[in-house]
Order: sequence, then structure tokens, then C-alpha cells
Amino acid sequence: MTADSAFPGRLERALASLRGLAVGDALGSQFFVPANYSLLKRRELPSGPWHWTDDTEMACSVVSVLAAHRRIDQDALARSFAEHHDFDRGYGPAINRLLRLVREGGDWRELSSALFNGRGSWGNGAAMRIAPLGAWYAGDPEQATHQAEISAYPTHQHREAVVGAMAVAAAAALAADPAGPPTPEALLDGVVALIPKSAVGAGLRRARDMLDYGDATTVAAVLGCGRRTTAHDTVPFALWSAARALSDYEQAFWTTAQVGGDVDTTCSIVGGVLASGKAGTPPGEWLQRTERLPDWAPPWK
Repeated sequence: MTADSAFPGRLERALASLRGLAVGDALGSQFFVPANYSLLKRRELPSGPWHWTDDTEMACSVVSVLAAHRRIDQDALARSFAEHHDFDRGYGPAINRLLRLVREGGDWRELSSALFNGRGSWGNGAAMRIAPLGAWYAGDPEQATHQAEISAYPTHQHREAVVGAMAVAAAAALAADPAGPPTPEALLDGVVALIPKSAVGAGLRRARDMLDYGDATTVAAVLGCGRRTTAHDTVPFALWSAARALSDYEQAFWTTAQVGGDVDTTCSIVGGVLASGKAGTPPGEWLQRTERLPDWAPPWK
């Protein structure tokens, strides 16, 4: 089977992924609150509403630009990031400054490339927001990786950050296959085949070799779980967790969250990838407890 490539079908898939991403982000962020640590250990839900972070806010811009342009327009994406930037949503200091300067008229090309002494950011921000783009390009993971690469540059120009975004988009495009989710092995093999040589790719190859490990804590100790907030410390574990539970959003969330690290981001990635496919829809109660998307974003259906 091939995915619906008409605009309504693409947007429906992207919105489904966005909802899954927002739930993962919002619920994951609750476990940075010390009072909720014991709930995480028991796999119990905190009371709502659950407020999302910069992961969801930036993902809303990705989907809005896709809806308006049918592809990634870098200038439009940078403008949307800057115009809708809410300082209180948990952005890192470098991106806070970059978006403020863009809003004041700065050139995102110069600002993004100048970050970290001209190396560009290798953070996980380009990866955390991109799963809905992969859902948009279901059935065409090659185009998903290309558009994800383009989408990363307004904020993240280091090779690892760019490849991290490419990997997540590819995973979401593969998970959105209308014939049903791929096997865990096929998902990770497919992603590795689509991305360039990199630390992210090396981590994904290790993740592929660890698919039969039942202890997520051990896997996270090897792959990383976002404690360093870098793409290569975040994406391999998130996609390992997603690959092992593509049809079970709840199981994938708890497996991901319980290892700690950058929980809102790893759960954003996992939630967005799973919800790209019809079998990975988040529980209805979780959707109800999650903060609604902003008024400027595509509609929450």
C-alpha cells in the first residue's frame, strides 16, 4: 500500500504525530517535578493539565509551515520559530538568544552558523520537533530525510544535530506506512540506510544490536538518554524505544521515561514517531490531560 499523498491525508498524519509528540512532551515534562518522581517509578499519571515545552511549540511551527507551503520553507520556519517563541517553554539559552535576534531582524543563517564558535549547535532540538514531518512524508522516507535536513538549519547547523533530525523524520515516515508498522529491525535498518555516517548513525547501529535487551536502563547507559542534550546522546535511545513498541504508545512512553535524562525530549520523539502510524495513538485520557495547542497552531482534532 502507498500513503495518501494528497494534502488532506498528509496534514491528517502530521497532526496525529503532533498530538502524539505533544502528549509525550507534556507528560514527560511532569517528571522533572520532584513531587512526581514516585509516580514515575509506579507508572502512575500525575494530575492534569500537563503543559508542553519548546519541543511542542517548535513542532507546531513545523506543521504550520508544511500546511502553508507543502514543504519546508526555511525562512518561513525561522520566522515562525521566532514569532511564536515563548521564553518560558524551556528553550536553551543559545536558542533563546538566536530567536530573539531573529525576531529583531537578524539573519538566521548568520546567527545559526555562528553558534558555539562557528561549529553550530549539536543539540537535540532539531530532532525533538521533526516527527510530524516524517508523518507528512509517509511512504517517502528519502524525501522526509531531505526535508528534515533543510528544517534543521535555522537553529542547528552541526552535522550531528542535522543527522539526528533526519533520523527521526525517517523513522516517523517508516512508522506511518499504511500497511502497518515495520518490525523493530526493519525500522532501525531503514533509518541507518538513509542517514550519512555520523555519531548518530553509529549509535543507531548499536541500538539495532541491542533490540533484544529487555533492560532499558542498560541500553540507555550505552546509548545515552539525552542527559547531555546532544543529538547523538538522545536520538539512538529514543528510536530504540520507539522501535520496540510501535503499536503500544503507553508502553513506549513508560519505557522511555523511566530511564531519566531529557525525558520530555526523548518522549516527544517517541510519541511523535509512534503516533505517525495509526497503531500508535496515545490513550484518550492522556490526550485530554494534555494542554491544548496554541491558537496559531494547526487545529487540535
